[in-house]
Amino acid sequence: MRLDHLSYACTTSEIADVVQRIGSDLGGTFVDGGRHPSFGTRNFILPLAGGCYVEVVSALDHPAALKAPFGQAVHRRAEHGGGWLSWVLAVDDIGPVEQRFGREATRGKRIRPDGVELCWQQIGILNTLDRPEVPFFVHWDCPDTEHPSATGGTQASIAVDTIELSGDHTSVVEVVGSDVGLDDTKVTWVEDDEPGVSAVVFRTANGSVRID
Repeated sequence: MRLDHLSYACTTSEIADVVQRIGSDLGGTFVDGGRHPSFGTRNFILPLAGGCYVEVVSALDHPAALKAPFGQAVHRRAEHGGGWLSWVLAVDDIGPVEQRFGREATRGKRIRPDGVELCWQQIGILNTLDRPEVPFFVHWDCPDTEHPSATGGTQASIAVDTIELSGDHTSVVEVVGSDVGLDDTKVTWVEDDEPGVSAVVFRTANGSVRID
C-alpha cells in the first residue's frame, strides 16, 4: 500500500486557473489527463517523484457527475469552494479491501488525449463522501509505464512530504485496516473546522511549499 495520488477539486470554469496556480507554486507542469466518462469528471495531472501524482479534477455538465459517487464527491467539494478532495492509496490486490468493505470495487477508465486508455478499479469513495478525512483505494489495470505518474515526464524535483488531515483518526484506521504508514510521506493531524485533507506540504527544488 502506497500513496498513489492526491485529488484537488474545483469547478470546470476554475480548472485552468487552479492548474496554473498549483503548477506555478510547485514549479511543475500539469498535463491534460482526459475525461472519466463513467464518473462525469475530467482531470489534469502533475506527475511527481515516487510514483505518485496530483490531479486537479472537475465535474462535467453530465448526468454521470450527479449519479456516480466520485462525480458527486467532486461536484460537492467544488460547490463548497473547492480544495483538496481526498488522498488515494494504491494496492497491488484489491480483493482484501473489497472483503473489508463488503462490496466490489468500481471499474473506471479514461482515454488520454494521446489515445491511450487507462483502466483501474477503485473502492472507498462512498466512505470519503461521508468522512472526507478517509482515503479511498485504487488498483491500476495497466503497466507502470502507463500510470499517470509517468505521463508527460515525472517532475523528479517535486515530492509529497506531508499530508495534513483533520477529523477522526479512528475512522482512518478503520478504513485503512491499520494505522497509516507511508514510506516517504508523513501523515499528521491538525485542528480544522472541516474534516478532510487540510493541506499538503511538498518538497520542491525551491524548498518546502504548503498548499491548502
